[in-house]
Amino acid sequence: MSNTSKLILGLLGAVAAGVAIGLSVAPEKGSDMRKKVRKTTGEWVDTLTNLFAKAKEETQDTMPTGA
Repeated sequence: MSNTSKLILGLLGAVAAGVAIGLSVAPEKGSDMRKKVRKTTGEWVDTLTNLFAKAKEETQDTMPTGA
């Protein structure tokens, strides 16, 4: 794993922790907060899935063929 990948994953982890803390102290009903967390989590999963797929594709494109 490259240093850039480690940095990106670290930043995403820090952002996720910050959002989780922020949502947990927000003055909202529990059901509303859970809906918001589900929606946000789903968006993050989609974004990360696309990011990893793109990284995998780019990695495969740079690998030599016919080894």
